[in-house]
Amino acid sequence: MIAWAPNSLTQTTILTGNTVSKPAAGTVLAMTLDASSEIPLFQQLYSDIRDSILGGRLPPGSRLPSSRILSVDLGVSRTTVLTAFEQLTAEGYLEGRVGSGTRVVTTLPETLLRTDPGPVSRLSLVGSHLRDRLSRRWLNPAPLEAAALRPLQPGNPDLTAFPRHVWTRLTAKHWRSAPPALLGYGDAMGYQPLRAAIADYAQRIRGVRCRPDQIVIVGGSQQALYLCGQVLLTPGDVVWMEDPGYPGARSVFAAANGTVVPVPVDAEGLVVAARGRKDRPVPQLVYVTPSHQCPLGITMSLSRRLELLELASRAGAWIVEDDYDSEYRYFSKPVPSLQSLDANGRVVYVGTFSKTLLPALRIGYLILPEPLVETFVRARAVMDWQHAMVEQVVLADFITQGWLERHIRQTRLRYLERQQALVDAIRDEVPDLLEAAPSGAGMYLIAWLRDGLTDSAVAKSADAAGISVGTLSRFCIRPLRRDGLVLGYGAYDVGQIRAAVKTLSRALRGAKTAAR
Repeated sequence: MIAWAPNSLTQTTILTGNTVSKPAAGTVLAMTLDASSEIPLFQQLYSDIRDSILGGRLPPGSRLPSSRILSVDLGVSRTTVLTAFEQLTAEGYLEGRVGSGTRVVTTLPETLLRTDPGPVSRLSLVGSHLRDRLSRRWLNPAPLEAAALRPLQPGNPDLTAFPRHVWTRLTAKHWRSAPPALLGYGDAMGYQPLRAAIADYAQRIRGVRCRPDQIVIVGGSQQALYLCGQVLLTPGDVVWMEDPGYPGARSVFAAANGTVVPVPVDAEGLVVAARGRKDRPVPQLVYVTPSHQCPLGITMSLSRRLELLELASRAGAWIVEDDYDSEYRYFSKPVPSLQSLDANGRVVYVGTFSKTLLPALRIGYLILPEPLVETFVRARAVMDWQHAMVEQVVLADFITQGWLERHIRQTRLRYLERQQALVDAIRDEVPDLLEAAPSGAGMYLIAWLRDGLTDSAVAKSADAAGISVGTLSRFCIRPLRRDGLVLGYGAYDVGQIRAAVKTLSRALRGAKTAAR
């Protein structure tokens, strides 16, 4: 029985035989093919038959019309029908039997995937336990989906300040003349001239003591921290972390099955001495951000640095120094790195160009004590052999020709102006609910909430109003004594900042009203 529809649609009603009981009775199956669709006709036919099988309209054992008959009924070529049949047969939905035509298989592939019905299947319980275990190990350091850049969102440099013309010129130069060595996998340690440029820069600017053969190039600071967790920790090892501290570091140490112990931070930085406390085990690794504590912005005092180095030497522990944002100091010269004071080779130094240049560049580096270099290089090669070499060549030129330091000087002035604009706007618009003071470094401010407001409620209200703010609670392991917001200013001009603070003021007052 065939019905023809107008325009480009072809409909057919197929009477199929049933081998299980009454072949003559058959099974009625309606199909529609659209010749004007971008989807090929064989794919449409394949989908219709597959859906009919899975939906029970074509039960197991049903016999389909021959390809010749079906092609005539549908008004398509026999090749179209045969192609659909072949695909369904290959996937296990149909089978061809000599003398009995093409039939639906008696045991469908999906049947093998079903579990016995019940309120909670064993498979779902296993999946639940697996999700719980993995969620404890693989913590999410940041949103998994890229969000649109909105005012006051922290963690972003000024992308408009990046000297694209310089980078484009250097890139074109090297792509035009790139030798085969630069187009292959390269050295797992990274491009040697880039390592030499970083060694020179880190010595001059950060006081780091190193040679190029102690440097390993990685895909940003997060990959550097991940390597530290995988190389330096065995399951159960104790990791001291600043609290509040960087969530991305916490996530990689959890992934290495380390035991993360929160350590408080005061006006001098990480509180090294336990001061009689019995609940702080001796660490195998200590993670710190001494030059610009994440997120509070504190600079670790010299006495506290020496105390930490002495602890690491005595305990045989490693110190991972994350030196992010260290170049952006506004009221004093950059503080020398913790690594520059290390006489016993206990400090692993982590640096990145994500904040000074572009997050998308994905080039960071590790400066390692000599005994660790070979092991880290092996781990780096296991993870992936090497990132794009041409970008490393371009960055080496960018540093050695002085463009990096020139860019930092220019953006430092820009960021200082924007930070002051943010502080002034908060004092003008919402001094009764938010307290902020200038910071000596970085590209964001901590603004403390007044009147019992919670940062999560304020962040939700701000998001609905069209701006993004960070929450201090996200950086904490133990409960906060006082909630605060993390407000970025580096990526936004003065006008954007002032307008965003006006919006934030309305969001704060809305959150306050809702709380009451």
